[in-house]
Amino acid sequence: MSKKTTTTPSAEPASFEAAMAELEALVARMEEGELPLEESISAYQRGAELLRHCEKILADAEQRIKVLMPDGDGGTLQDYDDQA
Repeated sequence: MSKKTTTTPSAEPASFEAAMAELEALVARMEEGELPLEESISAYQRGAELLRHCEKILADAEQRIKVLMPDGDGGTLQDYDDQA
C-alpha cells in the first residue's frame, strides 16, 4: 500500500539543498513502482519543476564564478548583476 501525498507544484523550495532533497525523495518514491498513475504523473511534473529550479540556481552560480576578475591577489568575486 502506498502513502498518498500531495505535491504543490507552485511551491518554490527554500534552497538548492531543499530542492535536491525533495527531488531525491520523489525519485525514490517513483523508483519503488508503487505510485498510482496520477500520482506518478504529478511526481514527474514536480520533479521536472525542481530540476529546472536547480538548473537555474547552478547556472546563476556558474555565471557569478565566470565574473571572477583577476587582480593583484588572485581575484575578486563580483555579482554579475553589478557588471551591467
